[in-house]
Amino acid sequence: MTLRHELQAEYARYRSRRWFFKDCGVGLASIAAMDLMSRTASAAAPVSPLAMKKAHYPAKAKRVIYLFMGGAPSHLELFDNKPELSKWDGKLPPPDLLKGYRAAFINPNSKLLGPKFKFARHGQSGAELSELLPHTAKMADDLTIVRSMKTDAFNHAPGQILMSTGSQIFGRPSFGAWTLYGLGTENQDLPGYVVMQSGQKGPSGGMSNFGCGFLPTVYQGVPFRSSGEPVLFLSNPEGVDDATQRDTLDVLKQLNEERLNVVGDPEIASRINSFELAYRMQQTAPELMDISKEPQHILDMYGAKPGEASFANNCLLARRLVESGVRFVQLFHEAWDHHGGLVNGLKTQCGLTDQPCAALLRDLKQRGLLEDTLVIWGGEFGRTPMVQGGSDGRDHHPNCFSMWFAGGGMKPGLTLGASDEFGFNVTEDPVHVHDLHATLLHLLGFEHTKLNQRFQGLDMRLTGVAGELVPKLLA
Repeated sequence: MTLRHELQAEYARYRSRRWFFKDCGVGLASIAAMDLMSRTASAAAPVSPLAMKKAHYPAKAKRVIYLFMGGAPSHLELFDNKPELSKWDGKLPPPDLLKGYRAAFINPNSKLLGPKFKFARHGQSGAELSELLPHTAKMADDLTIVRSMKTDAFNHAPGQILMSTGSQIFGRPSFGAWTLYGLGTENQDLPGYVVMQSGQKGPSGGMSNFGCGFLPTVYQGVPFRSSGEPVLFLSNPEGVDDATQRDTLDVLKQLNEERLNVVGDPEIASRINSFELAYRMQQTAPELMDISKEPQHILDMYGAKPGEASFANNCLLARRLVESGVRFVQLFHEAWDHHGGLVNGLKTQCGLTDQPCAALLRDLKQRGLLEDTLVIWGGEFGRTPMVQGGSDGRDHHPNCFSMWFAGGGMKPGLTLGASDEFGFNVTEDPVHVHDLHATLLHLLGFEHTKLNQRFQGLDMRLTGVAGELVPKLLA
């Protein structure tokens, strides 16, 4: 038999029905199942992935503004007054204090460094705050201060990702993404999760701090800018008018919908939503981000200056965003990593952030928004009571640090937790990052063990396999 005859015979064999059912029959069930699943998925898919959804129970907080102080502010200079530490200034720490302690960079046996600034009590609550925070001090009775935070990470990127996603591993959904996934958003003409940055650089944990992980990409944070174009590449290129753009988007939408109906891939739904949202944002975002329309007394209250990129502008924009129906706004201010130059560094950063933070609370309160807006302030960990950088710096410290909260169902005027005389270890009411996440989700209307997504055979959640509600924090 010639080669030609052999090829013809082989071709005929592959075309036979008997060969098809014998060798390909195993895949027929999969093909049928995929077809049924895609039809079910497309039929059950919501009109918009960001459509409003119900929580597990009525929520105290409807929206979140997260003021993420990247780099880790020193709790010893801002919120946790330690007079005894002043007495130990320049002395070696007690040996028992350092038992089993892992330091990030310094020798744990470095000398202790007394606090560099004075503290005073404020408001009817008697909250004790640093002289570096005169504006925040005026809002003391609206604050919930936690002095007993704990974390598992002592370097910036893992610490920030743990605080943002509940895990030190890349690829998990952020707190903002989980919130949007669970609740949707009110304003379909704006992203449900907006991120803005200021400070010396972007967050050490990068985009993972506001990523969506294994959730559909429609739930990840969308970076906005406080000066220039609010969103990069949002404007049409020269020569493309509105009619041309609309025609193009209509064709893309039709093609994507046809593919979605075939395979049921949620990422295609996210793509459709992204194109349509970007089109609507061309009209809504520029006007919303123009703070020059704010009254002068509001600009002065924040210390905001139209056209400049600043934390103050971002705080004012955060109020405008939540007022417009955005579910989650996160401001990253990466500038608090004071291994040296602690005194001047804290003076500078508190000078940039104290007034805008207090103004944000005051503005939300006078507009009736603070009650159901959860405001969060804090970094990824604290700083050591031991000195670094000669005589003017502190190293990373995961054992104890401070954060504050306001509105959204948090108990105002409360200072929770305590640390030892050096601010080294928590001694009362410890609150781990997982416990904090469980509590924040509770305020948003979720039982943290039930807000999950099946991924790689596991029911994944923000709190992992840990996390306990902290009832003392609740109003």
